[in-house]
Amino acid sequence: MTDAIGAARIDENLARALIAEQFPQWRNRPVRQVRNGGNDHRIFRLGGNLSVRLPSAPGYVPQVRKEQMWLARLAPALPLPIPVVQGIGEPSDLFPAPWSVYGWMAGEPASVTPVEDWGRFAADLAGFLMRLGEVDAAGAPTPGLHSAFRGGPLEHWDDEMGDILLRVHGRERDLAAGIWRDALAAPFSRPPQWFHGDVSLNNLLVRDGGLAAVIDFGCSGAGDPACDTVFRWTSLHAAARQQFRKDYAVDEATWARGRGWALWKALIMITNKPPGQAEFARHVLDQLFDEA
Repeated sequence: MTDAIGAARIDENLARALIAEQFPQWRNRPVRQVRNGGNDHRIFRLGGNLSVRLPSAPGYVPQVRKEQMWLARLAPALPLPIPVVQGIGEPSDLFPAPWSVYGWMAGEPASVTPVEDWGRFAADLAGFLMRLGEVDAAGAPTPGLHSAFRGGPLEHWDDEMGDILLRVHGRERDLAAGIWRDALAAPFSRPPQWFHGDVSLNNLLVRDGGLAAVIDFGCSGAGDPACDTVFRWTSLHAAARQQFRKDYAVDEATWARGRGWALWKALIMITNKPPGQAEFARHVLDQLFDEA
């Protein structure tokens, strides 16, 4: 039934109708779509303090149930706010998949709003991720399709990497191949721990110039936290990269695997359109190659 998601028109009218159908106590609240709300899910603000989140394709449906089950358990243990489900929407004739109502998260993404002190921002992020990794992971979801295999072994992407290495040339290809070999040679050998899975500036909310909240746990799970180190190379600010490297206290093998994740991400994006994505990927590659 979820195959029909692609045919559904996910807009304000749908969100409004779903609220009226399943949460009549909120039916009179205004609904408006959140611009740049993400690709995996569509987000709508519901009144002043709630939001509606709908998966945009069948592959993202498992993320919905995961967040509904785990976010309320994670939130009390973490030093920064994360989204918490306020209402569990069920599949219906209006929409064939589960969906959620969340509390509204105040702030703007770090990708589009000024940060007062990037060093402090990175230190707060490192502290958040360290605490996330310390939360009891018993029974937590292991890496798989729901996490885009983040948190799992890099070997999953080895065949693809053989192809996308062709997107760089000469000395850069040699450097990239070396980074990938080093990442594969540093396997994760500790008990699984919680990871976020998508630490990007779009998922870090800023308020009053500082890190205010961490959102979008759709790719989270329990496994190898190396995928969360990518901020070191994806941040556009040198002070943030340096502080994050200092305060995110993981071993050198984890940083090596993190370089592999950052390389894979950048090579995937290097030929993407719009051009802004290619420029971002070029920035990440430059950071990686400068260290090599």
